[in-house]
Amino acid sequence: MMKIIDKYILKRYLMTFVTMLLLFIPIGITIDVAEKVNKMIENRVPFSAIAQYYVDFTIYFANLLFPIFLFLSIIWFTSKLANNTEVVAILSSGISFQRFLKPYIIGATIVSIFALLMGFFLVPKASEGFKTFRYTYLIGNGQNEMRDNSDVFRQISENEYVYVSTYNPDSKMGFKFAIERFEGDRLKYKITAERIKFNEKDSTYSLFDYKKRKVGAFGDEIEIGMKKDTVFPFEVDELTPVVYIAETLNYFDLVKFIDKEKQRGSSNINVYLVVLYKKYSVPLSAFILTVIAVAVSSMKRRGGMGINLVIGIVIAFGFIFMDKVFGVMAEKASAPPIILVWLPNVIFGILAIYLLRNAKR
Repeated sequence: MMKIIDKYILKRYLMTFVTMLLLFIPIGITIDVAEKVNKMIENRVPFSAIAQYYVDFTIYFANLLFPIFLFLSIIWFTSKLANNTEVVAILSSGISFQRFLKPYIIGATIVSIFALLMGFFLVPKASEGFKTFRYTYLIGNGQNEMRDNSDVFRQISENEYVYVSTYNPDSKMGFKFAIERFEGDRLKYKITAERIKFNEKDSTYSLFDYKKRKVGAFGDEIEIGMKKDTVFPFEVDELTPVVYIAETLNYFDLVKFIDKEKQRGSSNINVYLVVLYKKYSVPLSAFILTVIAVAVSSMKRRGGMGINLVIGIVIAFGFIFMDKVFGVMAEKASAPPIILVWLPNVIFGILAIYLLRNAKR
Protein backbone atom coordinates (compact mmCIF):
# COMPACT_ATOMS: atom_id res chain seq x y z
CA MET A 1 0.00 0.00 0.00
CA MET A 2 2.76 2.40 0.95
CA LYS A 3 4.47 1.88 -2.41
CA ILE A 4 1.32 3.13 -4.13
CA ILE A 5 1.28 6.17 -1.85
CA ASP A 6 5.02 6.70 -2.49
CA LYS A 7 4.45 6.80 -6.23
CA TYR A 8 1.45 9.09 -5.78
CA ILE A 9 3.39 11.59 -3.60
CA LEU A 10 6.52 11.43 -5.79
CA LYS A 11 4.46 12.06 -8.91
CA ARG A 12 2.72 15.03 -7.28
CA TYR A 13 6.08 16.33 -6.00
CA LEU A 14 7.69 16.38 -9.46
CA MET A 15 4.61 17.44 -11.42
CA THR A 16 3.80 20.35 -9.09
CA PHE A 17 7.42 21.54 -9.20
CA VAL A 18 7.49 21.43 -13.01
CA THR A 19 4.09 23.17 -13.17
CA MET A 20 5.33 25.90 -10.85
CA LEU A 21 8.32 26.49 -13.12
CA LEU A 22 6.14 26.57 -16.24
CA LEU A 23 3.81 29.09 -14.58
CA PHE A 24 6.39 31.49 -13.22
CA ILE A 25 9.00 31.49 -16.00
CA PRO A 26 6.60 33.05 -18.59
CA ILE A 27 5.69 35.66 -15.96
CA GLY A 28 9.38 36.40 -15.45
CA ILE A 29 9.92 36.69 -19.22
CA THR A 30 6.92 39.01 -19.58
CA ILE A 31 8.19 41.31 -16.81
CA ASP A 32 11.68 41.31 -18.31
CA VAL A 33 10.37 42.14 -21.80
CA ALA A 34 8.24 45.01 -20.46
CA GLU A 35 11.26 46.38 -18.60
CA LYS A 36 13.77 46.13 -21.46
CA VAL A 37 11.75 46.46 -24.68
CA ASN A 38 12.47 50.19 -25.06
CA LYS A 39 16.20 49.63 -24.69
CA MET A 40 16.12 46.78 -27.21
CA ILE A 41 14.28 48.90 -29.78
CA GLU A 42 16.57 51.86 -29.13
CA ASN A 43 19.70 49.73 -29.68
CA ARG A 44 18.15 47.85 -32.64
CA VAL A 45 18.88 44.45 -31.17
CA PRO A 46 18.51 41.63 -33.75
CA PHE A 47 15.54 39.31 -33.18
CA SER A 48 17.81 36.24 -33.22
CA ALA A 49 19.86 37.75 -30.35
CA ILE A 50 16.67 38.47 -28.38
CA ALA A 51 15.36 34.93 -28.94
CA GLN A 52 18.65 33.39 -27.77
CA TYR A 53 18.71 35.76 -24.80
CA TYR A 54 15.34 34.51 -23.58
CA VAL A 55 16.39 30.88 -23.98
CA ASP A 56 19.39 31.68 -21.78
CA PHE A 57 17.17 33.79 -19.48
CA THR A 58 14.83 30.83 -18.92
CA ILE A 59 17.68 28.54 -17.83
CA TYR A 60 19.33 31.27 -15.75
CA PHE A 61 16.04 32.31 -14.10
CA ALA A 62 14.99 28.71 -13.33
CA ASN A 63 18.36 27.91 -11.76
CA LEU A 64 18.41 31.14 -9.75
CA LEU A 65 14.98 30.66 -8.19
CA PHE A 66 14.58 26.89 -8.23
CA PRO A 67 14.78 26.60 -4.39
CA ILE A 68 11.79 28.93 -3.90
CA PHE A 69 9.79 27.22 -6.70
CA LEU A 70 10.51 23.82 -5.15
CA PHE A 71 9.58 24.98 -1.67
CA LEU A 72 6.29 26.58 -2.69
CA SER A 73 5.29 23.61 -4.84
CA ILE A 74 5.75 21.23 -1.89
CA ILE A 75 3.82 23.57 0.42
CA TRP A 76 1.02 23.70 -2.15
CA PHE A 77 0.39 20.03 -2.78
CA THR A 78 1.18 18.83 0.77
CA SER A 79 -1.29 21.38 2.18
CA LYS A 80 -3.93 19.96 -0.18
CA LEU A 81 -3.16 16.47 1.14
CA ALA A 82 -3.49 17.76 4.72
CA ASN A 83 -6.76 19.62 4.04
CA ASN A 84 -8.21 16.45 2.49
CA THR A 85 -7.12 14.57 5.67
CA GLU A 86 -4.96 12.29 3.51
CA VAL A 87 -1.88 12.95 5.67
CA VAL A 88 -3.84 12.10 8.82
CA ALA A 89 -5.08 8.87 7.23
CA ILE A 90 -1.55 7.85 6.20
CA LEU A 91 -0.05 8.54 9.64
CA SER A 92 -3.02 6.97 11.46
CA SER A 93 -2.40 3.69 9.63
CA GLY A 94 0.77 3.23 11.67
CA ILE A 95 3.24 4.74 9.19
CA SER A 96 5.88 6.92 10.85
CA PHE A 97 6.44 10.51 9.79
CA GLN A 98 9.98 9.54 8.80
CA ARG A 99 8.60 6.87 6.47
CA PHE A 100 6.07 9.38 5.13
CA LEU A 101 9.02 11.59 4.13
CA LYS A 102 10.62 8.91 1.93
CA PRO A 103 9.00 9.87 -1.42
CA TYR A 104 9.76 13.52 -0.70
CA ILE A 105 13.45 12.70 -0.16
CA ILE A 106 13.49 10.67 -3.38
CA GLY A 107 11.97 13.66 -5.20
CA ALA A 108 14.53 16.00 -3.62
CA THR A 109 17.32 13.66 -4.76
CA ILE A 110 16.07 13.72 -8.36
CA VAL A 111 15.75 17.51 -8.35
CA SER A 112 19.15 17.95 -6.68
CA ILE A 113 20.97 15.74 -9.19
CA PHE A 114 19.30 17.57 -12.07
CA ALA A 115 20.17 20.98 -10.53
CA LEU A 116 23.76 19.84 -9.90
CA LEU A 117 24.28 18.72 -13.51
CA MET A 118 22.67 21.92 -14.79
CA GLY A 119 24.94 23.99 -12.56
CA PHE A 120 28.01 22.11 -13.75
CA PHE A 121 27.40 22.25 -17.50
CA LEU A 122 24.21 23.93 -18.78
CA VAL A 123 23.85 27.01 -16.57
CA PRO A 124 27.38 28.36 -17.28
CA LYS A 125 26.67 28.53 -21.01
CA ALA A 126 23.29 30.17 -20.38
CA SER A 127 24.90 32.62 -17.94
CA GLU A 128 27.44 33.64 -20.55
CA GLY A 129 24.73 34.39 -23.11
CA PHE A 130 22.52 36.14 -20.55
CA LYS A 131 25.29 38.34 -19.12
CA THR A 132 26.91 39.14 -22.49
CA PHE A 133 23.58 40.25 -23.95
CA ARG A 134 22.92 42.56 -21.00
CA TYR A 135 26.36 44.16 -21.11
CA THR A 136 26.39 44.41 -24.90
CA TYR A 137 22.89 45.79 -25.55
CA LEU A 138 21.36 46.95 -22.27
CA ILE A 139 24.19 48.38 -20.15
CA GLY A 140 26.31 51.29 -21.32
CA ASN A 141 30.01 51.04 -22.14
CA GLY A 142 29.75 47.37 -23.20
CA GLN A 143 33.16 45.74 -22.94
CA ASN A 144 34.52 48.33 -20.53
CA GLU A 145 31.89 47.43 -17.93
CA MET A 146 32.39 43.70 -18.44
CA ARG A 147 36.05 43.61 -17.40
CA ASP A 148 38.01 44.14 -14.23
CA ASN A 149 40.30 46.67 -15.92
CA SER A 150 41.54 48.93 -13.12
CA ASP A 151 44.66 48.28 -11.01
CA VAL A 152 45.21 44.91 -12.65
CA PHE A 153 47.80 42.78 -10.88
CA ARG A 154 48.57 39.22 -11.99
CA GLN A 155 51.15 36.56 -11.29
CA ILE A 156 51.59 35.10 -14.79
CA SER A 157 54.11 32.41 -13.85
CA GLU A 158 55.97 31.16 -10.81
CA ASN A 159 58.48 34.02 -11.03
CA GLU A 160 56.78 36.76 -13.10
CA TYR A 161 54.35 39.48 -12.08
CA VAL A 162 52.46 42.02 -14.20
CA TYR A 163 50.74 45.27 -13.26
CA VAL A 164 48.58 47.63 -15.37
CA SER A 165 47.02 50.76 -13.87
CA THR A 166 44.10 50.86 -16.35
CA TYR A 167 43.21 48.87 -19.45
CA ASN A 168 40.89 49.74 -22.35
CA PRO A 169 39.60 46.56 -24.05
CA ASP A 170 38.31 48.48 -27.09
CA SER A 171 41.70 49.93 -28.04
CA LYS A 172 43.68 47.05 -26.45
CA MET A 173 45.69 49.72 -24.66
CA GLY A 174 47.03 49.64 -21.10
CA PHE A 175 48.60 52.42 -19.05
CA LYS A 176 51.34 52.43 -16.39
CA PHE A 177 52.51 48.93 -17.28
CA ALA A 178 55.13 46.95 -15.35
CA ILE A 179 56.46 43.40 -15.50
CA GLU A 180 58.92 41.91 -13.02
CA ARG A 181 60.83 38.64 -12.96
CA PHE A 182 62.38 37.18 -9.82
CA GLU A 183 64.75 34.36 -9.08
CA GLY A 184 63.94 33.41 -5.53
CA ASP A 185 63.78 36.71 -3.63
CA ARG A 186 66.08 38.49 -6.06
CA LEU A 187 64.80 40.76 -8.83
CA LYS A 188 66.15 39.62 -12.21
CA TYR A 189 64.70 42.34 -14.42
CA LYS A 190 61.90 44.90 -14.54
CA ILE A 191 60.25 46.51 -17.55
CA THR A 192 58.01 49.57 -17.22
CA ALA A 193 56.12 51.57 -19.85
CA GLU A 194 53.73 54.48 -19.88
CA ARG A 195 51.57 52.60 -22.39
CA ILE A 196 51.32 49.05 -23.71
CA LYS A 197 49.26 48.03 -26.73
CA PHE A 198 48.31 44.53 -27.82
CA ASN A 199 48.64 43.91 -31.58
CA GLU A 200 46.05 41.35 -32.60
CA LYS A 201 47.57 40.82 -36.05
CA ASP A 202 50.74 39.12 -34.81
CA SER A 203 49.98 38.74 -31.06
CA THR A 204 52.82 41.07 -30.07
CA TYR A 205 52.89 43.97 -27.66
CA SER A 206 54.09 47.52 -28.31
CA LEU A 207 55.70 49.39 -25.41
CA PHE A 208 55.74 53.21 -25.43
CA ASP A 209 58.11 55.30 -23.29
CA TYR A 210 59.58 52.15 -21.85
CA LYS A 211 62.43 51.38 -19.52
CA LYS A 212 64.08 48.00 -18.99
CA ARG A 213 66.31 47.37 -16.01
CA LYS A 214 68.33 44.16 -15.91
CA VAL A 215 69.92 43.49 -12.54
CA GLY A 216 73.48 42.16 -12.74
CA ALA A 217 76.06 41.01 -10.21
CA PHE A 218 78.40 43.93 -10.98
CA GLY A 219 75.86 46.57 -12.02
CA ASP A 220 72.52 47.06 -13.69
CA GLU A 221 71.90 47.31 -17.42
CA ILE A 222 69.31 49.97 -18.29
CA GLU A 223 67.58 50.32 -21.65
CA ILE A 224 65.32 53.31 -22.38
CA GLY A 225 63.34 53.94 -25.58
CA MET A 226 60.28 55.53 -27.11
CA LYS A 227 58.82 52.34 -28.62
CA LYS A 228 59.58 48.64 -28.61
CA ASP A 229 57.68 45.66 -30.05
CA THR A 230 58.05 42.49 -28.04
CA VAL A 231 56.38 39.25 -26.95
CA PHE A 232 55.15 38.43 -23.44
CA PRO A 233 54.10 35.03 -22.02
CA PHE A 234 50.50 36.03 -21.33
CA GLU A 235 47.26 36.65 -23.20
CA VAL A 236 45.62 40.04 -22.85
CA ASP A 237 42.27 38.40 -21.93
CA GLU A 238 43.97 36.54 -19.09
CA LEU A 239 45.02 39.85 -17.56
CA THR A 240 41.54 41.37 -17.65
CA PRO A 241 38.91 38.61 -17.56
CA VAL A 242 35.25 39.62 -17.72
CA VAL A 243 33.86 40.24 -14.25
CA TYR A 244 31.42 37.33 -14.50
CA ILE A 245 33.92 34.88 -16.03
CA ALA A 246 33.45 32.29 -13.27
CA GLU A 247 29.71 32.03 -13.96
CA THR A 248 30.38 31.15 -17.62
CA LEU A 249 32.76 28.22 -17.02
CA ASN A 250 31.70 24.61 -16.62
CA TYR A 251 32.80 22.85 -13.46
CA PHE A 252 36.12 21.47 -14.71
CA ASP A 253 37.16 24.70 -16.44
CA LEU A 254 36.16 26.67 -13.33
CA VAL A 255 38.40 24.56 -11.07
CA LYS A 256 41.37 25.08 -13.44
CA PHE A 257 40.61 28.80 -13.70
CA ILE A 258 40.51 29.21 -9.91
CA ASP A 259 43.84 27.42 -9.55
CA LYS A 260 45.43 29.80 -12.06
CA GLU A 261 43.89 32.87 -10.42
CA LYS A 262 45.21 31.77 -7.01
CA GLN A 263 48.72 31.58 -8.46
CA ARG A 264 48.29 35.03 -9.99
CA GLY A 265 47.14 36.56 -6.74
CA SER A 266 43.79 37.66 -8.17
CA SER A 267 41.86 40.10 -5.99
CA ASN A 268 38.60 38.49 -7.20
CA ILE A 269 39.42 34.97 -6.02
CA ASN A 270 36.61 35.00 -3.40
CA VAL A 271 34.07 35.86 -6.12
CA TYR A 272 35.18 32.84 -8.11
CA LEU A 273 35.15 30.56 -5.06
CA VAL A 274 31.59 31.61 -4.20
CA VAL A 275 30.45 30.51 -7.67
CA LEU A 276 32.18 27.14 -7.19
CA TYR A 277 30.78 26.48 -3.69
CA LYS A 278 27.25 27.43 -4.71
CA LYS A 279 27.27 24.71 -7.34
CA TYR A 280 27.05 22.29 -4.41
CA SER A 281 25.24 24.29 -1.72
CA VAL A 282 22.20 25.28 -3.80
CA PRO A 283 21.29 21.72 -4.96
CA LEU A 284 21.72 20.45 -1.38
CA SER A 285 19.25 23.08 -0.19
CA ALA A 286 16.53 21.06 -1.99
CA PHE A 287 16.67 18.46 0.82
CA ILE A 288 16.55 21.05 3.60
CA LEU A 289 13.71 23.02 2.04
CA THR A 290 11.79 19.81 1.32
CA VAL A 291 11.88 18.75 4.98
CA ILE A 292 10.87 22.24 6.15
CA ALA A 293 8.02 22.44 3.61
CA VAL A 294 6.60 19.02 4.60
CA ALA A 295 6.89 19.78 8.32
CA VAL A 296 5.11 23.13 7.90
CA SER A 297 2.34 22.03 5.54
CA SER A 298 1.50 18.49 6.71
CA MET A 299 -0.62 19.82 9.56
CA LYS A 300 -4.21 20.87 8.91
CA ARG A 301 -4.70 24.47 10.07
CA ARG A 302 -7.75 26.63 10.64
CA GLY A 303 -6.73 29.06 7.94
CA GLY A 304 -6.34 26.21 5.48
CA MET A 305 -3.86 26.24 2.64
CA GLY A 306 -3.54 30.03 2.73
CA ILE A 307 -1.83 30.03 6.15
CA ASN A 308 0.62 27.35 5.02
CA LEU A 309 1.43 29.32 1.87
CA VAL A 310 2.06 32.50 3.87
CA ILE A 311 4.39 30.65 6.26
CA GLY A 312 6.08 28.99 3.27
CA ILE A 313 6.60 32.25 1.40
CA VAL A 314 8.12 33.91 4.49
CA ILE A 315 10.53 31.00 5.04
CA ALA A 316 11.41 30.73 1.34
CA PHE A 317 12.19 34.41 0.94
CA GLY A 318 14.10 34.32 4.22
CA PHE A 319 16.29 31.59 2.76
CA ILE A 320 16.83 33.47 -0.53
CA PHE A 321 17.62 36.67 1.37
CA MET A 322 20.17 34.97 3.62
CA ASP A 323 21.72 33.15 0.67
CA LYS A 324 22.24 36.45 -1.19
CA VAL A 325 23.50 38.37 1.86
CA PHE A 326 26.01 35.73 2.91
CA GLY A 327 27.03 35.29 -0.75
CA VAL A 328 27.95 38.98 -0.97
CA MET A 329 29.72 38.79 2.39
CA ALA A 330 31.71 35.77 1.17
CA GLU A 331 32.90 37.77 -1.84
CA LYS A 332 34.07 40.73 0.25
CA ALA A 333 34.87 39.42 3.75
CA SER A 334 38.18 38.04 4.97
CA ALA A 335 36.46 34.95 6.41
CA PRO A 336 36.72 31.71 4.39
CA PRO A 337 34.06 31.92 1.62
CA ILE A 338 33.07 28.28 2.05
CA ILE A 339 31.80 28.97 5.59
CA LEU A 340 29.64 31.95 4.59
CA VAL A 341 28.28 30.20 1.48
CA TRP A 342 27.18 27.16 3.48
CA LEU A 343 25.89 29.12 6.50
CA PRO A 344 22.28 29.52 5.17
CA ASN A 345 22.08 25.73 4.68
CA VAL A 346 23.39 25.18 8.21
CA ILE A 347 20.90 27.63 9.77
CA PHE A 348 17.92 26.29 7.82
CA GLY A 349 19.14 22.72 8.38
CA ILE A 350 18.83 23.31 12.14
CA LEU A 351 15.36 24.80 11.54
CA ALA A 352 14.44 21.71 9.48
CA ILE A 353 15.47 19.37 12.34
CA TYR A 354 13.48 21.42 14.85
CA LEU A 355 10.33 21.50 12.70
CA LEU A 356 10.68 17.79 11.90
CA ARG A 357 10.79 16.86 15.58
CA ASN A 358 7.68 18.94 16.30
CA ALA A 359 5.87 17.48 13.29
CA LYS A 360 6.54 13.93 14.55
CA ARG A 361 4.75 14.81 17.77
